[in-house]
Formats: sequence, C-alpha cells, structure tokens
Amino acid sequence: MKIDLVCQAPRRREEFQQIIQDFGFEQQDDALFSLYLTEERLELHKQDEPQLGAIFVDFSGGKAAHRRKFGGGKGQAIAKAVGMKKGLVPKVLDATAGLGRDAFVLASLGCDVTMFERHPVVAALLTDGLNRAKSDPEIGSWVSQRMHLAYGSSVRGLKDYLQGSSELSRPEVVYLDPMFPHKKKSALVKKEMRVFHSLVGADTDADTLLDPALQLATRRVVVKRPDYADPLEHRNPTTSIKTKNNRFDVYVTLNKNTNK
Repeated sequence: MKIDLVCQAPRRREEFQQIIQDFGFEQQDDALFSLYLTEERLELHKQDEPQLGAIFVDFSGGKAAHRRKFGGGKGQAIAKAVGMKKGLVPKVLDATAGLGRDAFVLASLGCDVTMFERHPVVAALLTDGLNRAKSDPEIGSWVSQRMHLAYGSSVRGLKDYLQGSSELSRPEVVYLDPMFPHKKKSALVKKEMRVFHSLVGADTDADTLLDPALQLATRRVVVKRPDYADPLEHRNPTTSIKTKNNRFDVYVTLNKNTNK
C-alpha cells in the first residue's frame, strides 16, 4: 500500500523500517494518509483534514482505561452478547478487529481473544497498540496472555481456521463488527469512523462472513450492527441485545459434538 511514511523518532528508524516491511508499505509523498512513528506511538493522519488529529491505538489510558474500570464489567451488553456468565468465559475470535476496542473489553473481562485484521494500516496501528499495552505494568500480563493478532483476510482466515482446527480448538464465539455506512454525514460522526470509511471503505463482503462464522463457532456468532442496519444476509438472529445506537445480533450455534 502506498502511503506517506514519516519517522519522527530517529532512534526508532530501524523499527520503522520493520513496520514498512511487515505490512508492505510504499512511500508516496502526496498520499491522502500519513503514518507517523513518534517517540511514543504509531499514528495515522488524514492529510486533507488535519483538524481530526492523530488516530492511534491506546489500551492503557483514555477511554479504554475508563471503560475497563467503570464500564459495567460483565453487565455490559457485549458481555451478555458473547454469553459470559458464571463459570463460562468464552474463547472469542474477533474476525473484524479494527482498532481492537471490543476485543480489549472482552479480554479485560477474562476472554481469550484472537483478532483478524485485513487492512495493513489498521493492523499496523493495532500491533503498535498491543505492543505498548504488553509493556504496561497494570495490564501487560493479561494483554499478553489473552489478546492475539493475525493479519490477513477475515473470510480467508475464518475458512483456514475452520479447515485446520479440531472441534476442541475452535472458538466458542465468533464476533463480527463489519464496517457499515453511516446514515448521516455529519461532523458528529466519530473521527475514527470518518477516517476509516475514507481509508478502508465499507465491508462490501460483510455478508460472506456469516456462513463461515456459523460453521466455526461452537456456541454462537455475535454481529454488532448500527440500530438502523439490516441483519447480515437479512438472516434473523436468535436474539438481539440493543444499546443506545447499536445492537448485538446473536446467532446461537451449539454445534454438534460440542460440550454444552
């Protein structure tokens, strides 16, 4: 992918070159997006909207830390959606990881979470955020144990996972949060969503994720949707859990030969 690449931390130049190599970036000075490696983190900037500021992954502070401490724990809608209850903390495969916020919430509640992310820029930001979180004295130990990232296509990853895994190693829950067009084009839309829609676009193949997810999950598939959006493939879920602006569509699978 061609993008403007800027290393602002000379001591990290070798690390920056490794990022470029790992994710296949090519320098383009007039690109719409820039990746900056600063002394603290990797940042994404949209050149024609500098007022949006930097996009980066931060699991240690900010909103992530606040939600971890005060977000409601296992009473949160997402926890209920994946089926968390006394004696059951499911293994989750997040097939559309994005900036990893939902994966982090689930991991903070005890879930082992494997994340797929197919866009190189998003995967690079997520990798950087994970690496910094792993060195944090407060959360580093469990982030290292419970959060795992795989860079590549969600559809291909799900199918490869299905073909190469035994029933016992499959995730109990597959979590999907595909990109979806916003109904209102407004400055009120979160800056990350505005940038991501420009960078990544809508997930035009989102519907193709549902079938392999249903085959793979041993207990349920959870699809996060805007409140105005149709279910994936227009397939009615087993149940839905609604929040202020979104809902979690839950498809119970309980695949055969699975301990219930």
